[in-house]
Amino acid sequence: MPAVMEEPLNDLSKWKAEECSVAKAMDIVGTRSAILLLREAYYGTTRFDGFASRVGITEAVAAKQLKRLTEAGLLTKQPYREAGQRTRHEYVLTDMGRDLLPAVLALMQWGDKYLQEAGSPLLLVEDSTGSPVRVEVRSEAGNEVELEQLRVRFNRNWRRPKRRESD
Repeated sequence: MPAVMEEPLNDLSKWKAEECSVAKAMDIVGTRSAILLLREAYYGTTRFDGFASRVGITEAVAAKQLKRLTEAGLLTKQPYREAGQRTRHEYVLTDMGRDLLPAVLALMQWGDKYLQEAGSPLLLVEDSTGSPVRVEVRSEAGNEVELEQLRVRFNRNWRRPKRRESD
C-alpha cells in the first residue's frame, strides 16, 4: 500500500509535485559520479586526484562534478600546501554535505540487501560500540514508520517562490 495522502493531495490527478524537494536534490546529486564523490568524501578523500582515481572517472568528469557539488554547497574548497609545492585546494564536506549522509547510507543499505549476492562488502558500525548501523524512517516521537503508516499533507506554512521575470 502507498502512503496516505491527505486532502487536497489525495486526488493525484488534481495536482503536480511542483517545487519537489526530491527533484531539486536530484538536480544536484542525481548522477552516479556525484553520489560516488560524496561517498569518497565520507570515507575521507579530500584531494582532487584521490576523488578521480577512487571513483574511476576522468579528471574532466571529476572536475565538473566537484565544481557542481561545491557550488551547490555540499563541499567547500580549502587551500593546502605541501612543502616545496604550490598551493592547491582540497574538498571538505560542509554541514549540507554531511546532512546528506543518511540518504547515501540508505542507498548503500538498499544495495547491500537487494544487489549483493554474497552480503555486504562493508559493514557500518558505531565507532564507540561496534554496534551495526542502519538507516530507518522514524517519527520525531521515535517510532519506526513504514510506507503505509506515512501520511503526506500539504504544508500550509510553505510559500511558493516568486518567479523571476526571465522564467
